[in-house]
Amino acid sequence: MTKKDYYEILGVGKTASDEELKKNYRKIAMQCHPDKNPGDKQAEEKFKEAAEAYEVLSDKQKREIYDHYGHAGLSNTGFQGFSGFDDVFSNFGDIFEDVFGFGHQRGRGRARQTARAGADLRYDLKISFLDAAFGLTTTIDLEKLYTCHECQGTGAATGTSPSTCPTCHGRGQVVQSSGFFTISSTCPHCHGHGKFITKPCNACRGTGKEKQRKTVELKIPAGVETGSRLRLRGEGEAGDQGGPSGDLYVFLQVEEHDVFDRAGDDIICRIPISFVQAALGATLEVPTLKETEKIKIPRGTQTGRTFRLKGKGIPHLQGYGRGDQIIEVFVQIPTELTRKQEELLREFEKLGSTS
Repeated sequence: MTKKDYYEILGVGKTASDEELKKNYRKIAMQCHPDKNPGDKQAEEKFKEAAEAYEVLSDKQKREIYDHYGHAGLSNTGFQGFSGFDDVFSNFGDIFEDVFGFGHQRGRGRARQTARAGADLRYDLKISFLDAAFGLTTTIDLEKLYTCHECQGTGAATGTSPSTCPTCHGRGQVVQSSGFFTISSTCPHCHGHGKFITKPCNACRGTGKEKQRKTVELKIPAGVETGSRLRLRGEGEAGDQGGPSGDLYVFLQVEEHDVFDRAGDDIICRIPISFVQAALGATLEVPTLKETEKIKIPRGTQTGRTFRLKGKGIPHLQGYGRGDQIIEVFVQIPTELTRKQEELLREFEKLGSTS
């Protein structure tokens, strides 16, 4: 069955602000909530549609995907649609609280002590043209958050442990009730952990993490270029509640070379030749990435002519083989001449005009 447009469900345009989205969602939620319309399947369906639409459009990343690719784009990210009434209350409880002003709280529900992955890190690294061409193994120094060595991530001082939160009684959530509404939300005291630290760890001051420096070995493959990104799994910051560490992303910037330019996996160099070499032909020794190579310049070569050395370029990053080296020659005109050279050139000009 084709899904309805989320903007149409909430009755807003595609440029609607967060406040407009919230306002319209409030209105629909008040009108169609199942507790207010017992047994009304149509009202329940409208409530579910509005909750799903608001969940997407109130999330900047999800909204951007939806605007560009529609429902199909969201499904590719793993989004399953309406997430259930419990999650609606947990995620959007502030909306209902704003409307009805709940005052009564009582502990209910299970603590949301879910493991969370640590933050990803970014490192910008500049490398030389030749290192990019041939690859290298190097090291980088990082300062990042690790699980605290003293409290092992609990945040509590040695010999103590976190206490049960007095507000939610260890459940991590509080429930606010008014009339036909019962809304569960994250405990504001323990932030959903269900535990409260009475005596913080001296090393991490209760955060469960501490900063340390680490030297990381980095293997850069041959063929990278500016903008290439390397991902080192688990080299980001430590996770929470036993969650995995984040990843480290290394962004590369390749320095320019004095002789070579790069065009994809080909390299280009410009070589000067003299007027005589261009006219009579010559054998030249030209630089490559590793050594020098000899090329033959035929008689009558003009400025801008190119020659190709197969397999002398950059290695293909995603496969076997290398690019080529392209040599472009240009005729270098002397700016100063001896008297004898000038006489010979004038004689050459006369011979050319009489032939």
